[in-house]
Amino acid sequence: MPTVLTVSKQHAEGKLALMQLTAGGIAGLSEICLLHPLDVIKTRFQLQKAGTSAQYSSLGHCFTDMYRTEGLLSFYKGILPPIMAETPKRGTKFLVFEQYKRLFLLFDGISQPYVFLLAGFLSGCTEAFVVNPFETVKVRLQSERMAFAAQKSAFATAREIIKKGGLGLKGINKALPTTICSYCVSNTLFFGTYNNLKTYLFDDWEKVSIPYRLLVGFTAGSVACVSNTPWDVTKSLIQGPQPTPGVVKYKSTIQTMKLVIKEEGFFSLYKGLLPKMMKVGPGGALMFLVFEHVYGYLQQIL
Repeated sequence: MPTVLTVSKQHAEGKLALMQLTAGGIAGLSEICLLHPLDVIKTRFQLQKAGTSAQYSSLGHCFTDMYRTEGLLSFYKGILPPIMAETPKRGTKFLVFEQYKRLFLLFDGISQPYVFLLAGFLSGCTEAFVVNPFETVKVRLQSERMAFAAQKSAFATAREIIKKGGLGLKGINKALPTTICSYCVSNTLFFGTYNNLKTYLFDDWEKVSIPYRLLVGFTAGSVACVSNTPWDVTKSLIQGPQPTPGVVKYKSTIQTMKLVIKEEGFFSLYKGLLPKMMKVGPGGALMFLVFEHVYGYLQQIL
């Protein structure tokens, strides 16, 4: 049975863009609803500091300790900002990638592999501006070690952050430069790896079975995950609670990276890599699969 709908209809560019936005949004929503607990675990590992109390010794220890002390719903802490962000964020991610790709394909001097990489890079830059305020709120909520029911709402947390720090880099847009770096690296390799693998390994992508599609998506997600983790850890440290209340220890991207390496070693920049890999690898596979099927379906019915 074919894995993707074959479409013969011609659509206006605006209509295609709307379909890309919708398909990307549905793909992002599917990913966050299924894999958010792993994002919470990842953030907990990234924020803990070596040599202090309340350490998680392993992935299993983190799961059991959170379940015992904070309850089952603690794995869904901070889910509202991603749900609110993932639909426009992933929609934007896929939409701008497709539009940048279309733009770069107009230039004969740029070979196709570089088209995918350049379009991914610019889509990451665009996506970072959309998602950073939601990331700030999400990291704050995920870092709080209390029962889910005892937490403030995402809206109350956002208001508190804005009231204290404003709309700029000291408030709701904390770590924006780091987020831009993180998403540019991630999207460059996410889209570049996926599109280059499917172009050069398969003659007819429409006939490729779902397991192979998932494998290509998983590979793209995993490569992007490993490459952008140091930036993601840095972002979480800047956006999260500071070790000493009232004292800003983590101020900027390079300063935070240097400080982490000095105090905890280079590999501390890869904190939370395992839960992140468990989320981003399958998440990449799921998103590409959902996007392509929904996009194909929309083109067929509209």
